[in-house]
Amino acid sequence: MHEQCCRLWRNSQHIVGHLSEGRFGNRSTLYTGETRYNKEKLLQGQGVDAPLSENGLRQAEAAGVYLRDVRFTNVFSSDLQRAKQTASIIVAHNNHCPGIKIVCDPKLRERSFGIAEGKPVKDMKNMAKAAGQQCPRFTPPGGETEEQVQSRVKDFMDSLCQQIVAQHASQCSQGKEGLETPHNSLGDTCGSSSSATNCSELHEAFADAVDGAVDLQVHVLVVSHGTYMRNVVKYLVEELQCTLPQSLKMSHVFSACPNTGMCRFRIAVDHSTGLSPCVDCVFINRNDHFGSLDTHE
Repeated sequence: MHEQCCRLWRNSQHIVGHLSEGRFGNRSTLYTGETRYNKEKLLQGQGVDAPLSENGLRQAEAAGVYLRDVRFTNVFSSDLQRAKQTASIIVAHNNHCPGIKIVCDPKLRERSFGIAEGKPVKDMKNMAKAAGQQCPRFTPPGGETEEQVQSRVKDFMDSLCQQIVAQHASQCSQGKEGLETPHNSLGDTCGSSSSATNCSELHEAFADAVDGAVDLQVHVLVVSHGTYMRNVVKYLVEELQCTLPQSLKMSHVFSACPNTGMCRFRIAVDHSTGLSPCVDCVFINRNDHFGSLDTHE
């Protein structure tokens, strides 16, 4: 039985699991750094393509230093400027893959807020109140519904899993011991086996591993946006029945992610039946790297 692991970081987010004849994966997803619009509490969405602020650049630098020893094999980013800048800075700091290609995908864009973009967040809250709706569910004229955003989330997840599995199968069919990229060798565990048979057993197997990322072959970095990432978590938890740490409160699971906040999930795809992921959460909205900002010159 071949096993493969892929890792992703969110706004940042991460995934691994195990199924019979499955493929392992870690996904870390990271939220973009701050822009002037974040600071001034203005909605950005897709129509406002602002660059990172000075503080946003510092946040991205801190995240890059924090993730410098993570061996990324694939990097994906929203095609909006603030996401591309964040991804580029993180990759530039990486000790293993400083020249890896960043794939920009419009499916990772922030939710469109229509006529509310560029305006104060409180304006959208007032619009929602006038319409008799809660703000997260309210769709301003010209904006995307939550269902449309979640459709993009699912499309990206499906295409990512397909790509990683195909990449793995191609490498193994060529007789290579591990999945390789032009910038990175992923080790020799492609042909290893595991006695774990479900997510719960896998979770126990990784109990002593550092952040659930030890001995994983494929590590995928995904850089996206706040509302989009909240929909990613919602999709993983509610639709894919993601397993959560017992100490994690639901109020934290669906809370707003801070700029350059990180999440990690572990995922397994059942290759024998197509793409039926088993998802296990490692952490959500981590911001340990913020401590370095206090001493950053």
